[in-house]
Amino acid sequence: MNGRFATSGNPLLHVDLQIDEHEPRRGILELLSRLRPQWKATDIQMKTFTEGITNQLIGCYVASLQEPGCVLVRLYGKMTELYVNRDREVEMLQVFHTHGCGPQIYCSFQNGICYEFVRGTVLDDELLRQPSIYRLIAAEMGRIHSIQPKCGPPVEPFLWTKMSHFLTVAQSSQAAPHPDPVATQEVPSFETLSVELESLKRHLSQVDSPTVLCHNDLLTKNIIYNHKEGMLKFIDYEYADYNYQAFDIGNHFNEFAGVNEVNYGLYPGPELQRDWLTAYLESYKRSTGSEVTVTEAEVTQLYVQVCKFSLASNFFWGLWGILQSRFSSIDFDFLRYAAARLSYYFEKKEEYFGLTISLKN
Repeated sequence: MNGRFATSGNPLLHVDLQIDEHEPRRGILELLSRLRPQWKATDIQMKTFTEGITNQLIGCYVASLQEPGCVLVRLYGKMTELYVNRDREVEMLQVFHTHGCGPQIYCSFQNGICYEFVRGTVLDDELLRQPSIYRLIAAEMGRIHSIQPKCGPPVEPFLWTKMSHFLTVAQSSQAAPHPDPVATQEVPSFETLSVELESLKRHLSQVDSPTVLCHNDLLTKNIIYNHKEGMLKFIDYEYADYNYQAFDIGNHFNEFAGVNEVNYGLYPGPELQRDWLTAYLESYKRSTGSEVTVTEAEVTQLYVQVCKFSLASNFFWGLWGILQSRFSSIDFDFLRYAAARLSYYFEKKEEYFGLTISLKN
């Protein structure tokens, strides 16, 4: 056992085991002998999922992955502990599960965690634009945002602390030469990024977006759709924490542009956004016990807030991409990804800073 505590006060099982990321099967079988002692080692099948770009994900099962009781093993990416608080991640996973919004976590081990496999399929990028699907996503986010923190001092949004930490770690790390000099030139200097972070903070601190429990990383690969049941669930709570409501939504809208080939031509237009926001507000109000009627003025107010916080999302993942380019051993062009996110930030900054909310201004 270790010092990680569930929300109920029961300690989470910790297995003192380091799994070899290059040859994980033996270590995973040892782990499963504790978690699933009834499974015969010769019957256990493993499937490696390739969607993640920072961690290894391996599904373990004996009959089918779509049967109850399957286990997902996540091996943390190299050096990710520098900028991901793993104890906080476990705590958040437990909070989401307690409220029926996330998988059950089974145990932690030295370089990862094991949790319940969520049945369904990873959402396809195209489905993000389907009204029947995006309204389900909006409703699920509304439910999550309504989860109240335990009694105590007011919670603070993690955004500014996290981005400052990203910047500090990236500045203090030694950059290896990047094979693409164009991508290197397209990433602003740390001086420019530091000044920009302060400018962003000054502007967004004036925007009255409430602090709620957020996923903070809702790309398509973190949404599991169960077509048979007509339901979807979010997974991967690595960055989950209390944050600005409009950040979580704006971040999701940015993910319409994709990851492998970032294309902001796919960013949702105002009509789709307003319909999405209406479904979200209905769910959020219902979940918080408020009057469910949603007015045009409320949708407009949230639309403007989301536009502004979508800037912070691009800045956040731009810094993250710079960090990953320094530390990750995964074959992905993180620096080019960072350049794309930061370029769009600067492209839209003036337009979004200029938006006003008639209700407030």
